[in-house]
Amino acid sequence: MQQTPPDENRRPEMESEGGHAPYLRVGGNPVSPVLEHNVSGASPFLLTCDHYGRMIPDALDDLGLPESERQRHIAWDIGIAAVAERVSAALDAHLIAQRYSRLVIDCNRPPGVASSIPALSEATVIPGNEGISQAEAAARRRAIFEPYHRRIKEAIDGRLTRRRATVLVSLHSFTPVYAGVARPWHVGTLYHRSTVLPHLLLSLLRAEGDLVVGDNKPYAVSDLTDYTIPVHGEARGLMNTGIEIRQDLIGEKAGQARWAERQTRILREIEATLITQQSSYA
Repeated sequence: MQQTPPDENRRPEMESEGGHAPYLRVGGNPVSPVLEHNVSGASPFLLTCDHYGRMIPDALDDLGLPESERQRHIAWDIGIAAVAERVSAALDAHLIAQRYSRLVIDCNRPPGVASSIPALSEATVIPGNEGISQAEAAARRRAIFEPYHRRIKEAIDGRLTRRRATVLVSLHSFTPVYAGVARPWHVGTLYHRSTVLPHLLLSLLRAEGDLVVGDNKPYAVSDLTDYTIPVHGEARGLMNTGIEIRQDLIGEKAGQARWAERQTRILREIEATLITQQSSYA
């Protein structure tokens, strides 16, 4: 049988193994997009981290970006991985995180929107995302986005079946300067329709006395710009919030430890003062 010659301009698609679901390779090895800690943790808090990692599959050739760009916030949420792991350990809370760069596919964006697979992030052109085919976009979604969100859904399903209290907390970090404008907030609470937990968190953070706290800043959650909170929190009737920490505060180990301790202490206070008093977590 005559083989079709390779097209040098064709982008490599995600690999599949034996006709099964696509898998990803980094450094020649298959690497799952889903990372978990404390799967059986006793805490009512279910932690998610959509932008935990910055890996890029071998097939995508670093998306045409130099290492200096792949280390920036455009590729991942700097510092939040260590904070999330520390909070998970301290609270004995289940953490579900996503290992791949948001530039491959953003797991906190509805599939199909421009920011899902951005051709431009801030002022940086992403060569490997320019003009990608629908087939490649779908392959990235199947390989990374869908397994990650399927695992969150499965975890919530299991908890609700066992009648376990479940409170969704989505952890992120943000840049101190965006588009040339300084951001004064140290931390922000993010929400959309569900306001009970974010407002309590806002109050407790402001009571710390040394923080500038954003109320739905630097970002506000919406159905058009977010995925994790609207789909896994609001649509499931769970108490939920997003937490954004400014990345310069958690870029080093000392800051990560301080902020993990602060978040742990505040979430424990929330659990003691609110969650344990409620029979409904919607």
